[in-house]
Amino acid sequence: MTGEGGTAGPAPNGPAELLTLAASRPREALTRARALLAASPGRADASVCRQVIGIVLRDFGDIAESIGQLRIALRLARGDPDREADVLATLGATLVYAGRTKQGLDALGEAVRLAGPGLAGRVLVRRGVALHLLGRPREAMDDLRPAIALLDGDPIWAARALTTRAFAQLALGATERADADIGAAARLLAEAGQELESAFAQHNRGLVASRSGNPPLALSFFDEAARQYARLETPVPDLSLDRCSVLLAAGLPRDALDEAVSAIKVIDEIRGQATKKAELLLAAATAALAAGDPEAAAEQARTAYRMFGAQQRPWWRAGARLLVLQARFESGEVSGGLLRQAELTAKALADLGSEQALRAHLLAGRIALARNKRAVAERHFAAVTPARRSGPALSRVEGWLAEALRAEAAGDARRMLSACRTGLDLVDGYRLTLGASELRAHATAHGAELAAMAQRYVLRAHPPRSLLVWSERWRAAALAVPRVAPPDDPALQSELTALREVSSLATAASRREQRRLENSIRARVLRTQGGGEFDGNRLDVHALLDALGPARLLEIVDVDGELHVLVCGAGEVRRFAAGPVAEAGREADFARLGLKTLGANRTTRRVDPSLGMVEFTGERLERLLLGDAAGHLGDGPVIVVPPAALHAIPWAVLPALRHRELSVAPSASVWLRARNAAAPRRRDVVLVRGPGLETGGAEVPALAKEYDHVVELGQGAATAGRVLGALDGAWLAHIAAHGTFRADSPMFSSLRMDDGPLTVHDFERLRRAPHRLVLSSCDSGRLATTGADELLGLTSSLVPLGTAGIIASVVPVNDAAVVPLMVETHRHLRRGASLAGALNAARHALRDDQLVTVTGLSFIALGAG
Repeated sequence: MTGEGGTAGPAPNGPAELLTLAASRPREALTRARALLAASPGRADASVCRQVIGIVLRDFGDIAESIGQLRIALRLARGDPDREADVLATLGATLVYAGRTKQGLDALGEAVRLAGPGLAGRVLVRRGVALHLLGRPREAMDDLRPAIALLDGDPIWAARALTTRAFAQLALGATERADADIGAAARLLAEAGQELESAFAQHNRGLVASRSGNPPLALSFFDEAARQYARLETPVPDLSLDRCSVLLAAGLPRDALDEAVSAIKVIDEIRGQATKKAELLLAAATAALAAGDPEAAAEQARTAYRMFGAQQRPWWRAGARLLVLQARFESGEVSGGLLRQAELTAKALADLGSEQALRAHLLAGRIALARNKRAVAERHFAAVTPARRSGPALSRVEGWLAEALRAEAAGDARRMLSACRTGLDLVDGYRLTLGASELRAHATAHGAELAAMAQRYVLRAHPPRSLLVWSERWRAAALAVPRVAPPDDPALQSELTALREVSSLATAASRREQRRLENSIRARVLRTQGGGEFDGNRLDVHALLDALGPARLLEIVDVDGELHVLVCGAGEVRRFAAGPVAEAGREADFARLGLKTLGANRTTRRVDPSLGMVEFTGERLERLLLGDAAGHLGDGPVIVVPPAALHAIPWAVLPALRHRELSVAPSASVWLRARNAAAPRRRDVVLVRGPGLETGGAEVPALAKEYDHVVELGQGAATAGRVLGALDGAWLAHIAAHGTFRADSPMFSSLRMDDGPLTVHDFERLRRAPHRLVLSSCDSGRLATTGADELLGLTSSLVPLGTAGIIASVVPVNDAAVVPLMVETHRHLRRGASLAGALNAARHALRDDQLVTVTGLSFIALGAG
């Protein structure tokens, strides 16, 4: 972002001063310019006032009126070459912003011709801005180099020149040079006291942080710039464009799409810059494609393509063309025509100096490979592989993906697996820069194709142990990264408290405030910086087999939509084919619905024929999820490690698992860590009952009599602060409270306390989670799937904090039936049983009560506690 003023005159309070003010306090400049015009000044001063009005209106988005004002300013400037050149430069840049490229460049060329030595540098800067906007960074550099030399001693315009050159450097991939220019520009602007341009400097620092692969830092700078823009009442579409880019890099395409769509709406409302609308349409198309909607992506990209053509912006037009082709490929097209168009687009982008040429080559290589044109694919992949050696981490990941595809096409399995391994290591390193668990989970999507390629190959050509290792390499990877504690931010704590207060209200205004608070809390958390070291999510198979003893661990792997079961135990890993993942997902939905329906029966304990349907569904689920592996489970405990999409299944409905000590884990590595987690020396027990339960949390008073060192919170004392304080580092916690799973925003899934919801964001502020946790509330075990194979929600947030095991439900449960089930479960826990063993024993002891049986089937034991 760069601002614009004109020639500063000697009169400190005269019209010429307003040109500088327009870039610092635009509203004030607009008011003063109109007031001066009302006093009927001379032609020169009137020209300056009209130019100031034009600059401010343009920056506020009213392009048509801006051009009108600038044309008047130009007529008034005739006869004064420098004044005429200055207005022509402003008008030319504005015409380019409006999409009238030829007229704009002609005006800028005439301004360069007319400008005297004292003005030439400023005019060159404005033409450099326009050329950069048009996607012609090398031509922009040709103007900016002499401009910087000419502007020595003019700090504001020198800063603008340095900023624009930094943008051109970024477009050409020279991140370090861009960083140096941005830093120098920021120092000059701070010294000059330019308010708006200081906001631009914050914005620009965010751009450099983004290109350097640091999304949290970029979002911090963007948020600060947004606050300054809002204070100055200055809409800046570029901020939305840059946010979209960072959100996409962070693996948040839906957020990026919402950002772009909202910004397009604002531009339409204020009749803003056509150039920016086209760019936002392209950003929306990119986000839609990343979010898995190629049809919407193609439609938006085609509209942007037409607009860029009308605006004579070949660099941008070629980028839009590439996105259209990518959307067609993602929709399943692999025609010869698509391949030819991809090749032509790659050449066009390369000729224009665009780094997107590499993505075009990658697309062409994929299409060629799908058409079995291996030599053609090799040529295109070879054009991309140099990217693996330099540049931002995610660009290098694309380079290693191209290398893996190239090796796969050549039949070189060893080189392909090595490329997959190196690419995944890069994503690991990138994920370390992210502090928020949400971002870490989403970011794994950048390695999904590499992991899938390796899995596909080892399934076909390697022993089951290799498939286990590669499946673990990218399963629940976000949970394996060292935890980053949220910042000790009083504003964040204040907003979490306010969220609890407003959530208890039921008005339209309170719902709006709740959305505002959630957005603000999420934005603060996403800015958390990462850190620490990590040597990758690598499983030691020997250590796993030794730790299992008589138990069996079932790692269920999804390879191209088909499930395979790896049975680990007795010193070996065996593989069994199972069913289609989509069909298993549908049957799981039927099982949850059946249990929910049965659990709604609150008045009788009679045998319900619906239970037979649940049992039938369980048999079908067993065939789909386990296949022949069901006959090879041994006699000991069973640990199920399912794909993220199949995590929240009521696993005990499967006949082979019904009467077993059964636990569920996000990965074998997570299970191993949980098994080895040290319990606290002091056996403190925390018992919590929230408000609104049908039974009033009747199990809590009964349990309080059975344990020593008990902290009991309820009946107004179960506030978020007191509950969190008690939970921190406890040996065992039991929370009886209504739960809410938020599929739309899993980090706001919550448990209802006396003062409002206790969210995932609250739990993440614990120094150490309770060693064991029992959640007797509805849906507390449900999690959202995201990234490559990741989970987000209440229970997953506690894994990195040291919780060894959790009991939670994956189906809404009957409050009354929960009470005897929980009392019986704790009876076995006090006798030394694991969470999984205690839950299984409780089910068996209460098997004669159908409602309790159904309720017991709705709970799962997570982890190894």
